[in-house]
Amino acid sequence: MTPSLATRYVFSLAIKVGQPISAGEIGTGTRRVIPILGGEVTGEGMRGTIFPCGADFQIIRPNGFTELEAKYAFEMDDGAVIYIENIGIRFGPKEALDRIKRGEPVDPKLIYFRSVPRFETGSDKYRWLMEHLFVGVGTRHPDRVELDVHQVL
Repeated sequence: MTPSLATRYVFSLAIKVGQPISAGEIGTGTRRVIPILGGEVTGEGMRGTIFPCGADFQIIRPNGFTELEAKYAFEMDDGAVIYIENIGIRFGPKEALDRIKRGEPVDPKLIYFRSVPRFETGSDKYRWLMEHLFVGVGTRHPDRVELDVHQVL
């Protein structure tokens, strides 16, 4: 019998982001780099601070479909440092995507924003993050990205 698939909420990331840097149209879409300015990690028994480093490297396709690749790190309150590489996609109605590009608020229900975060750490306490798969459910706000991280069981 095949095991069933389920998820469990683990923690949330509130990621402060800077103004997009655009490299322009590259032939397959528009390349953008979104600086990560800091933020917070919160969850059951988990609390930490996102370092002001890293970025989200994006390609926005002509139809608005966005490929995301964020790389950054955070420090838990107990001193453990965790690196995250988060690959995802964001898509929705053109009008809502245009508003996101302009830095305007958008109802999160209009946007499909999912990702697959991977973690690396030397901390024994958080090694389990490297031994499981996770799915992120995101929301883009003008000044931040909110990402709820769920463990795939």
